[in-house]
Amino acid sequence: MDGLQAMSFKDLPARLATLAHRLLPLRCLLCTEPGAGGLDLCPACRASLPELQAACRCCALPLPAPGICGACLQRPPPLQRAHAAFLYAPPLDRLLPRYKFHGDLAAGRLLAQLMARAFAGCERPQALVPVPLHRSRLRRRGYDQALELARPLAAMLGLPLRADLLRRVRATAAQSELDAAARRRNLRAAFRAANAAMPTHVALVDDVMTTGATLHAAARALHRAGVERVDAWVCARAP
Repeated sequence: MDGLQAMSFKDLPARLATLAHRLLPLRCLLCTEPGAGGLDLCPACRASLPELQAACRCCALPLPAPGICGACLQRPPPLQRAHAAFLYAPPLDRLLPRYKFHGDLAAGRLLAQLMARAFAGCERPQALVPVPLHRSRLRRRGYDQALELARPLAAMLGLPLRADLLRRVRATAAQSELDAAARRRNLRAAFRAANAAMPTHVALVDDVMTTGATLHAAARALHRAGVERVDAWVCARAP
């Protein structure tokens, strides 16, 4: 009983999902074949995932060779490094919407495992900061997809999780409905950093990076609060 009382009710679904994952046989979430390598993913589907190889160091845009793209050279972004585990392309574009919009926590757990493997060799920040949802959207969706990626990612990589450092203080239109310029306008004054002692180096965690407007707005808020270096760790980069 004491253990149940100590357990936060909001963590119960994730804990039950983790327990089920340990007890049940691995099963590929893409094709239902047996999973392998500790993942709910079969070897064939694992090999088909669109891993991001050469990319811009500042915005993760795919490049012929690693470096910095022309746009980031002309106008340096507020992110020092941007790392994406994958391109947003088939079959990953089936897994991410299932997690983000349909509450498939098993898909989220798999994506976090894949991100941990992809980012294990990255320079370590002092903390991971999930890009937060506004409370109105959180009520509608029922969970914060960036937080639920960042929580297991932090645990697997042994990094502090600091979801308290950043808040989304203004409800905004869905970014997917806007062009690049409108996305930037939509995010003005959307984030506010906490009035607290800040780490010098953090990594923002999010599911997808498209134009970078959301991550840039969040990074600027953290910079204004005293963070010296902000990186981005995302599951997928839209090409």
